[in-house]
Amino acid sequence: MSRILLTLAVVALTGAAAHAQTGNATNDLPRVPMRADASFTRIEQNGTGAEAIGKVLSRISLPDGFEIALYARVPGARHIAVAPGGTVFVGTRGDRVWSVTDTDHDGTADEVRDFAPGLDFTMPNGPCFGPDGTLYIAEQNRVMAFPEAEAAADRLDPIALAPIAEGDLIPPSEESGNHSARVCRVGPDGMIYISLGQPYNVPPPRKLRLYDTWGIGGIIRLQTDGTGREVFTYGIRNSVGHDFHPVTGDLWFTDNQVDGMGDDIPPGEINRQTAPSQHFGFPWYGGGDVRTDRYAGTKPPAGSIKPVVETVAHAADLGMRFYTGDMFPAKYRNAIFSAQHGSWNRSTPVGARVMVTFITSEGSARTEPFAEGWIAGDGSYLGRPVDVDMLPDGSLLVSDDRAGALYRISYRE
Repeated sequence: MSRILLTLAVVALTGAAAHAQTGNATNDLPRVPMRADASFTRIEQNGTGAEAIGKVLSRISLPDGFEIALYARVPGARHIAVAPGGTVFVGTRGDRVWSVTDTDHDGTADEVRDFAPGLDFTMPNGPCFGPDGTLYIAEQNRVMAFPEAEAAADRLDPIALAPIAEGDLIPPSEESGNHSARVCRVGPDGMIYISLGQPYNVPPPRKLRLYDTWGIGGIIRLQTDGTGREVFTYGIRNSVGHDFHPVTGDLWFTDNQVDGMGDDIPPGEINRQTAPSQHFGFPWYGGGDVRTDRYAGTKPPAGSIKPVVETVAHAADLGMRFYTGDMFPAKYRNAIFSAQHGSWNRSTPVGARVMVTFITSEGSARTEPFAEGWIAGDGSYLGRPVDVDMLPDGSLLVSDDRAGALYRISYRE
């Protein structure tokens, strides 16, 4: 804790200098020890479970030319990170990270087993890769780094480092089961960007200063060795997906909005950030222009930024990724694919689908369904998409934590 508090103080005084540092190696960090008695858990890929998932996928609608198929059975599959060689690392809200390999490159995984089983993970939801092949995993209250993750996926004891030690990502007093599924992305500047959802539906005013200091209800960034931490984004409720535009470098992110205000408000959000320290309105706004009851009588921060896209209320927009592959038609190049997890308390469920957002050269955007059909006629969920990412061949992976699966969407003319 003291190390991070000192870092925050230094950043407040020398933020510009900290931002100027790039490329700090993680190799100087001490290794995190692992249990010596660890063993791998492997997940059976065939059988009745796979057949049931296949039946669900037969009802999924896609644009002409696209196909969806089961790629792998992965229990609790949440956010995805694809290594340079094609190994897929999958986070969960539990205590495991999974590695998924397709050794014969036939579009279906051959093996799924846990990664670094000798480590005690806590909600390792957010994996992401750096350009040098280092795997970062954002946990509830720690950030791990694995410099040789893909090459060492079959080892019980891969090199494990902690750029942010356990208990230093947020104050332990603010740990919660709510909104603690972190995501990360390494930006064009080489820094790690990590979203920190705040644990309330709408936080009390007494928490706001603490949260702004730590970046809770925001997105922080830091060097790959854990130094130079600063708050990059303010005024979001719970972002569980962000990515950088491949041309402009702007940060785009989804945000889940306030519950308990009715079925149809407030809207979900897809936002664009063009400069550090911008504020996106929460908790004064519950989503879009909708004011929260708790902060209705107080003035929002000046210059609060509105979303580029307002999405269906309570559809739960989560993981997103700009499409930079070569398999899909040209109109999808640099579009955003995103996952809607589905509403949890709306009287009529919505979401549970994959969306695509097309961005114009002027920066405006429109969002439409891309893959849907995971809600049954009786309103029950047949699947709940969480995240998307690309395989090296340009096909799209979709994770589903209800079915415990990864799907592969491909295109053939």
